[in-house]
Amino acid sequence: MLLRHMLSTAILLGLFAVLGTGLVALTHHGTEARILENERNYLLRTLNALVPPEAYDNPLYEDVIEVTNKELLGSPKPLPLYRARKDGKPVAAILTAVAPDGYNGNIKLLVAVRYDGTIMGVRVLSHMETPGLGDAIEAEKSDWIDGFRGYSLTNPDELGWQVEKDGGIFDQFTGATITPRAVVKAVYNSLKYYERYKEEIFARPSIGNERQRRNDSN
Repeated sequence: MLLRHMLSTAILLGLFAVLGTGLVALTHHGTEARILENERNYLLRTLNALVPPEAYDNPLYEDVIEVTNKELLGSPKPLPLYRARKDGKPVAAILTAVAPDGYNGNIKLLVAVRYDGTIMGVRVLSHMETPGLGDAIEAEKSDWIDGFRGYSLTNPDELGWQVEKDGGIFDQFTGATITPRAVVKAVYNSLKYYERYKEEIFARPSIGNERQRRNDSN
């Protein structure tokens, strides 16, 4: 009798464990899908804030390549680069860049560069800067990040691509110079990357097309 009771209890516990594991997996899958969808929608909104939808007619989120350049893009890892086109012609490139020298660590950016090399806009994707000081780089907190619009690699010159405290034209924040200095440097380096690899940027096949090509050749 005792043995039968212990066996029944073990079976019930096993069933509850399997059921619990299944529910956790199902919840995780559903939550993960929602998180990915939310991240995708946020990215699309950010891309469209930099390059207005009427300026391009290609699937901006899908016309993407991965680029690597620690010196100019601030990371040894591959970073996504999005391409906007209209009637098949290049309109702009939106580079992902990292400012590795923020006050509290990496500052991840999107830098939209018009085909002619002028900046369409800059947005911060993530950072760990001090609230109330360094977080003024966020578009929701300040219009400082909009100050890059219209500038290029040669306008201003290299000396101008610094904060005012260092002799440049860009404002620094009261009590927080390190953060804007890091962002200005990262944006300037992004422009240098674009200038160096402009033709290659728009000539390379998108990630999806490149994977398909490799699959077809196997």
